[in-house]
Amino acid sequence: MKNERFERYIYMGVTAILVLIAAVFVVFLFLERNAVFAFLGKVRFVLAPVIYGAVLAFLMSPVYNRCYNTVVYVHDDDKKNEDEEKKIAPKKRFKSESFGNFLGKAVGTVISLAFLIVVVVSLSSMIIPQLYSSIVGIINMMPVYFQNVYDWLTEFFVNNPPVEQAILNIYEQSAQYFQSWMETDLMSNLSNFQNFQNIEKIVGGVSSGVMNVITLTKNMLIGLIVMIYLLNIKESLSAQGKKFIYSVLPLKAANIVVAEFQFIKKAFSGFIIGKLIDSLIIGILCFILMHLFKLPYELLISVIIGVTNVIPFFGPFIGAAPCAILVFLISPKQCLYFIGLILVLQQFDGNILGPKILGNSTGVSSFGVLFSILLFGGLCGFVGMIIAVPLMAVIIHIYNQIQEYLLSKKSLSIKEEDYVNLKRIDEQNGEYKKHGDEQ
Repeated sequence: MKNERFERYIYMGVTAILVLIAAVFVVFLFLERNAVFAFLGKVRFVLAPVIYGAVLAFLMSPVYNRCYNTVVYVHDDDKKNEDEEKKIAPKKRFKSESFGNFLGKAVGTVISLAFLIVVVVSLSSMIIPQLYSSIVGIINMMPVYFQNVYDWLTEFFVNNPPVEQAILNIYEQSAQYFQSWMETDLMSNLSNFQNFQNIEKIVGGVSSGVMNVITLTKNMLIGLIVMIYLLNIKESLSAQGKKFIYSVLPLKAANIVVAEFQFIKKAFSGFIIGKLIDSLIIGILCFILMHLFKLPYELLISVIIGVTNVIPFFGPFIGAAPCAILVFLISPKQCLYFIGLILVLQQFDGNILGPKILGNSTGVSSFGVLFSILLFGGLCGFVGMIIAVPLMAVIIHIYNQIQEYLLSKKSLSIKEEDYVNLKRIDEQNGEYKKHGDEQ
C-alpha cells in the first residue's frame, strides 16, 4: 500500500515538473519569437535542397510505385514459371527475388527521373519563350493599350464632364506609374534572366535576382539527388518510423498513431496530386477556349489561370483578376468575353471536373475551406494556401477521433443529430432533453 502511494506521488511530481518545463518553454518561445523565427528561417534555407527533394519525391511517388510494382510483378511471374520448370532451390529463389526488387527500384528511379525531366524541359521550352515574348509585347504595346482605355473612358463619361475629368486624372497617374514600373524594374529582371549565362555578371553580383536563380538551380539539382534517395528508401524510412512508434507507445496507442499517419498520407497525396492534375487540365482548356475565341495572350493567361487554380476557393479569383485587367487594356469588349469564359470554366471545374478527380478526399466544409486558406495562407503564404485544405482535413479528423473517444468513454452518443437543439442530458437516465420538448 505504501509503495503504491509512493509511486503515485512520484508520478504526480514528475508530471508537475514536465508541465512546468513545458510552460517555461512556451513562454521562452513567445518572448524570443523573433530569434526563434530567425533560427527557423536559417534552418529552412540550409535544408532547402532536402525540402525540394522531399516535395519532388512526394509528387513522383505514384510514377515510381507504378513502375516498381509492374517490374516486380512481371519478374516474379517469370520466376514462378521458371521455378516450376527447373525446380530452383529455395536459396536461389531468394536471390532472384532480391534481383527483382533491385530491378524494380532501378527502373522506377530511371523512369521517374526521366518523366520529371521531360515534363520540366518540355514545359519550359514551350512556355518560357512564349511568356517572355508576350511580356515584352505587352510592354511595347502598353502606350497603345492605355490610349485605348483612355478613349473608352472618355466616350463612356462624355455626358458627365466633372466625373470624366476626375476619372481620367486618376487613370493617367496610375497608367504612368504602371508603365514606368514595367519599363524599369520588370524589364531589368527579364534582361537579367535572359542573360543568366554570363558567368562574370553572376559572380560579380550585378543582380541579386540572378543570384537567386543560381541558388534555386543548385538547390533543385541537389533536390533531384535527394529525391532519388528518398524514392528508394521510403519503405525503409516508413518501417523505421513505425518501429519507433511501436517501441515508445502502448500497442493500442501505436496502432492509432500509425492509422492517423496513413490518413494524413492519403489526405495530402490525394488532394495535392489530384489538384495539380485538375489545374493542368483547366490550364489546357483555358488555352484551347481562348484560342477558339481569339482572345489575346492565350498562353500567358492560361499559365496564370492554371497555376493559381492550385489554390482552392480563392485561386480562380486571384488568377482571373489581373488577366481580366490585361484583356481590358486591349479591348473592354473582349474582357467581357474573357470573364464569361472564366466563369464557365470555373463552374465546370467546381461541379464536374474537380469532384471527378478529387472526389470527397477531404470532407472539409465550404466554411472550413475558407477558414483554412485564410489562416494557413496568412501564416505560410502561397504554400500555406495550397496545403490548407488537406491540413484542415487532418485536424478535423483528429479532433473527431478524440471527441468520439471521450464521448464513448462517458457512454454518450456520438451522433451529431442527437445534439441538435439539445437543452441538457438527464443525469439519471441519460435521456436527451431538447428545446420544445414537453416538460
